[in-house]
Amino acid sequence: MIEKRRQRLLETINRRGFATLSELVTDLGVSESTVRRDLEALDQAGLARRTHGGAICSAELRSMPALEDRVGSMSAEKRAIGQAAATLVSDGESVLIDGGTTTLELARTLVGRPIQVVTNSLPIASLVTGHPGTDLVLIGGYVYPRTGVAMGPMAIATLAELRVHHVFLGAAGIMPDGIYNSNTILVDTQRQMMKVALNVVVLADRTKFGKPSLSRLCGLNEISRIVTDSGLAEDQRAMIRRVGAELITARPDVTEPLGMSMRGTA
Repeated sequence: MIEKRRQRLLETINRRGFATLSELVTDLGVSESTVRRDLEALDQAGLARRTHGGAICSAELRSMPALEDRVGSMSAEKRAIGQAAATLVSDGESVLIDGGTTTLELARTLVGRPIQVVTNSLPIASLVTGHPGTDLVLIGGYVYPRTGVAMGPMAIATLAELRVHHVFLGAAGIMPDGIYNSNTILVDTQRQMMKVALNVVVLADRTKFGKPSLSRLCGLNEISRIVTDSGLAEDQRAMIRRVGAELITARPDVTEPLGMSMRGTA
């Protein structure tokens, strides 16, 4: 009986990626204490990870590479992209910054400016903390241990109460049919980020273009701007032009973007 119940519990978590305690209690028709004990057993067995208020699928935990594994890759390009993206922000505005190595470079450029920074990233929050003039709002939730990024229902609920001028998102892949990321729970959180922002900006170096990933975030036509590096191939540029998104090209060691605004051009 116990094994069957735990198997059903695990199947529910795996199917959803993340499940809250109340959802599991309702689905299984058992007490909250029983679900807690079962989750503890699954956690100890390495089959699922207990979180505050629920559980997350182990496969989701493995789907995103650690932040330190990505820091050295395309570092000059990411720095240039971050600097170019920062020119989109005016003093007094509010910006929502997703976690990631490229968005971290954006945050480095923005710290100290008189703006409001909202983020679900502990590394970005740590960078901004203590800089006079820059207000910080940290979004909570389940924190993915390898990247320090908060995601899931708690983060989504908090985001739903906000409104910002810009959201800056990272991406694992950009294909003709849209923006992709490697974790379904992160994608759910990013979708909510998009809903509360007036302008949606994706930061992605050239290695992300033409590269598929697990979960589709949105179509290219739902993005206001894409900021990338000068090494992006012409066929990839044409792909962005076709959907009418604005493409901003950054060049390493140049603080101003090249100004390649391509909205609506063929």
